[in-house]
Amino acid sequence: MTAAPVWSVDPRTGKHREQVAVEATADEVDATVREAHAARGALADRAVRAAFLREAATGLETVSALLIEVADAETALGPVRLTGELARTAYQLRAFADLVDEGAFLDVVIDHPDPAATPPVPDLRRWKIPLGVVAVYAASNFPFAFSVAGGDTASALAAGCPVVVKAHPDHPALSELVAKVLRRAATAHGLPAGVVGLVHGFTAGVDLIEHPLVAAAGFTGSVRGGRALFDAAAARPVPIPFHGELGSLNPVVVTEDAAAERAQDIGAGLAASMTLGVGQFCVKPGLVLVPAGAHGDGLVKALTDAVSDTEPGVLLDHRMRDAFLAGVGERTALPDVDSPVTPGAAGAHTVGAGFLTVPAARLTEDAHAPLLEECFGPVTVVARYTDEDELTAVLERLPGSLTATVQLSPAEAAGEGDAAALLARLTPLAGRVLVDGWPTGVAVAPAQHHGGPYPATTSTSTSVGGTAVERWLRPVAYQNTPEPLLPPELRDDNPLGLPRRYDGVLER
Repeated sequence: MTAAPVWSVDPRTGKHREQVAVEATADEVDATVREAHAARGALADRAVRAAFLREAATGLETVSALLIEVADAETALGPVRLTGELARTAYQLRAFADLVDEGAFLDVVIDHPDPAATPPVPDLRRWKIPLGVVAVYAASNFPFAFSVAGGDTASALAAGCPVVVKAHPDHPALSELVAKVLRRAATAHGLPAGVVGLVHGFTAGVDLIEHPLVAAAGFTGSVRGGRALFDAAAARPVPIPFHGELGSLNPVVVTEDAAAERAQDIGAGLAASMTLGVGQFCVKPGLVLVPAGAHGDGLVKALTDAVSDTEPGVLLDHRMRDAFLAGVGERTALPDVDSPVTPGAAGAHTVGAGFLTVPAARLTEDAHAPLLEECFGPVTVVARYTDEDELTAVLERLPGSLTATVQLSPAEAAGEGDAAALLARLTPLAGRVLVDGWPTGVAVAPAQHHGGPYPATTSTSTSVGGTAVERWLRPVAYQNTPEPLLPPELRDDNPLGLPRRYDGVLER
């Protein structure tokens, strides 16, 4: 049977640009995984790994004009947005290179024998080692930062794990170009090109998660697709970790005092956040709880004015456009749901931003459950609550999210009132809690956490920031092992100069 072609498609027109590749067969997936598996030993040298990551960052920057041109042609995200995303991706690669050089992620702990302890403590030396080949499932909405050279790939390579990426069908030509940059960077430092593999096709993605030499997987995408892969990872004869980012509502709570004092600013800020990237950010605020009454009315008016001025945009592909239109239609048909600015089709290939309003009490009814699910695209739901009890009842029904946000008055932010209690109610819902800000924008920083309770993610890990590397490592302890047999990282004289905890004392 002839393999299906993989086409690059222009979302602005729906037309094919070029045939990029063909969908990988099971044999080709097997060969790609085995090539990556064979490259594990070559990644053992941390200095080489760090140099490779820095070379990859420089390589992306060297051909940035071409990459941005192709990315825009395949995603319609625009050169300005894509230029920033490419810069973020290069920065992320260099940040992981610095992390590799430092070595703290190895988490070295050495405890010498203590026969007087109860029970006695033997000589124990613990560190973390790479899991093996990591399967990465690229995202549609971040063709650089969460794709072939994105955070999953960068953190896995930093951990010492080869990677096989399942390319996203929305940007296959870009995926091929970026993979070539990474492979050139690898070979420039004596690594096999196979440390980064690339496959195309839905079936290839299934074959990849089921391959016995794949040791872990990272995914960014829909709840339906992510859950299917998560279940497949768990159903293997040897289950593997699956770190999936699936779907997120990202609730926002606006207090009565905040609406009274900052309605105009909050409405404008919400409009900018929910329409950024045509509403295709995983941290788009999808549900906003505002007080009923005059203050809430002022916020809704400000939101109406700002959203009405937003130009129509192109979604990443026509399948997403159809899902957006269907999702909006389902939600607007529910009782007591109004649309001050109606989201929907604005042309043959574009959509217009809008928002829906509903009494918050309706969100406690099963019939209105769709309003508590992510709708990918430029739409949000504004729910009007009448009192604290109604607000609490809604919060208790919310699914896990990547973020939760509260908008406060200056006095509340200074500690007056019940703001601390509200923050405590939001904390169990999300992996990142914001005060007086908007969730769109995920800084790459050591303290960052990009994850959250299910269905936001399938694990408690982060996919952004230095601790993302922990997903691809496992701890090993050596007991009563003669020093000549130990890895250099675990020897008393610390020949590699690693940060470590030595007999209970943290050494830098």
